[in-house]
Amino acid sequence: MEFYRADWPAGEVPEETTGFVGRRAELIRAGCALREARMVTLTGAGGVGKTRLALRTAAGLRADFPDGVWLVELSPVPRTGRHGAEELALIVMEALRLADQTTRPAIEVVAEWLADKRLLLLLDCCEHLTAPCADLAGSLLTAAPGLRVLATSRQPLGARDERVLTVPPLPVPGPGRPRSGTEQGEDAVALFLQRAAGTAPGLAADTAAQGTVTEICARLEGIPLAIELAAARLLDLPLDQLRAHLQARFDVLAADPGAHGHGEPRHQALRTTIGWSHELCAPRERLLWARLSVFAGGFDQPAAQAVCAGGPLAAADVPRLLDGLVAKSLLQRRAYVATGAVRYAMLDTVREFGADWLAELGEAGVTARRHRDHFLHLARRADAEWVGPHQVAWCRRAIVDHANFRTALDFCLTENEGQAALELGGALWFSWFACGYARAGRHHLDQALARWTEPGPARRKAVWACGVAAVSQGDADTATRLGREFRLHAEAADSPAMLTAAAYLDGISLLLCEKPAEAAAVFDAVSYTQDRSSAYAGARLMVWATRGFAHVALGEFADAAAVADALHRECDRLGERWARAWADYIHGLAERGLGRPEMAAVYARAALEGKALLHDSLGTATATDLLASVTADSGRGERAARLLGTAQKIWDTLGRPQMGMPQLIAARTACERQARQTVGDAAYEAAYRTGLKTGIDDGLAHALRRT
Repeated sequence: MEFYRADWPAGEVPEETTGFVGRRAELIRAGCALREARMVTLTGAGGVGKTRLALRTAAGLRADFPDGVWLVELSPVPRTGRHGAEELALIVMEALRLADQTTRPAIEVVAEWLADKRLLLLLDCCEHLTAPCADLAGSLLTAAPGLRVLATSRQPLGARDERVLTVPPLPVPGPGRPRSGTEQGEDAVALFLQRAAGTAPGLAADTAAQGTVTEICARLEGIPLAIELAAARLLDLPLDQLRAHLQARFDVLAADPGAHGHGEPRHQALRTTIGWSHELCAPRERLLWARLSVFAGGFDQPAAQAVCAGGPLAAADVPRLLDGLVAKSLLQRRAYVATGAVRYAMLDTVREFGADWLAELGEAGVTARRHRDHFLHLARRADAEWVGPHQVAWCRRAIVDHANFRTALDFCLTENEGQAALELGGALWFSWFACGYARAGRHHLDQALARWTEPGPARRKAVWACGVAAVSQGDADTATRLGREFRLHAEAADSPAMLTAAAYLDGISLLLCEKPAEAAAVFDAVSYTQDRSSAYAGARLMVWATRGFAHVALGEFADAAAVADALHRECDRLGERWARAWADYIHGLAERGLGRPEMAAVYARAALEGKALLHDSLGTATATDLLASVTADSGRGERAARLLGTAQKIWDTLGRPQMGMPQLIAARTACERQARQTVGDAAYEAAYRTGLKTGIDDGLAHALRRT
């Protein structure tokens, strides 16, 4: 079982970067620099290969950083608007999978988590965020002595004690010099031949063609992206024609130096190559390229069709045009084996060119709005289908498209479209509450609710969504305040579904304040077991589950088991998994309270499996704590200690162990005490450290084994 999906945005740097050519000297320099300095920035023109070099450097240093090497992709952050270190810290939190459940500043959370770690953080594409990146890096390096930061940018960040390494183009053999195939001076040619292997497989063995290849690479100044784009043209151009076309393009540039703007010659050479690729695209390919630039963090084919079709570009033509852009190396296609999903991504430099062209066409605003409308439509569908058999797929979608949802919300706030901001933020309640993005939800909803106060359905749903996000952060005060406002709306509307949703906010706030009897009365005042309205359907199951927990808190274990059984049956009827796992958890608590540890363990493992499937950090941590407690009850102290270590590793990402709830804290403390008494302090500490040091995927696999 994988707790952290391979298709999450950013995250841990992969062990291998495919298609990497040469750069031996640069790899050595970068590795040495990171061992000597704590902040290293790789600079260079767009397309020179900074990201690939950084990824390969980071992968090669994995053994030096026991807490991992982590990638934070900053290219999706809009180049317009003001971004501070706190906003960037939130993106770092998401890349590190820190689903922190508190209201502390994100910088403080990240700094605290990194404080005792030996970890390499790779900040990629910082050029449009140099000042906030420098501020963030400085704060984190001060707080975490074991941290190293590797950044990529077209210019230095200006951070304190920053070591700057300029990434040069790939070397090209000198004129008339034969290619031996072994020297580093031939890296540019090797890259061209590697990229051309699919379209011109005999080229590498054609010695007569080597001079032409070398000439092309030299004309392209050894810029890797320019070389890849040129090699892709061999699909429809013979090698000699490719050279002739490139020569003609650069002759124009030489005759009119202002034709492609100002700046460093190599940057002009790259833009010339991209511009040439643009000219060689069919008109509809160019239009699709431009419109695709509005996506952040990737997209799939249906999204491309929904956002980009229109005018001369028919939706039915988009799949074929996407294939054409992939073949020309202007798009990257990524297939995820675990989910069967196929997504596309655009290199930052190519995306910039597309965005510029979109602006020249006068379509930037309308396409951004279509992007917003598409993701608003997706959010509405996800909200409507969350309680049902497609829940796991929607959870996955919320995660992989988080950057696009965030971009859509930013568009609403920037363009003063309050109705859409409130509706989108409200529809994504499940992402804020169940998928680990409570901070992002609060960030956007707090702004939207403060700016647009006119009553209406969109505001009502946004108030409730912000309330449940506050609950997941343990912010009882905010949850109570928003609950009062939402209850007024519910009573005015006389809506049973809304009254049930209001009962959840009121009751969970009381539970957080250690008032289970009052919470139970609130839950019992609504008909959550009979109401099958599609509106606020998730709230109904949340009330059901929380009512069971109130029974447990009051020592009413048989009643808790009955509630859990009824909820389990309802979830099975609906094909729902998230609340079903909470039903398993509550049943496990009840079985333990009734003195049946074996059955408690069965339910605890079922809860853990369900929560891990949905990547619910909070649910996974609480289920693992329960499994540790019932394991200690059965006299297996070492295994219980290891489980507590695994749970603590997850709680460390949440910021508030046991959600700050006294009942859960007391249970965890009792489990530790019992395990220590069974095996002794030394054995307990050793097993606990094993759990704490084991990766979460492996720790959960161990927890789910019955041995």
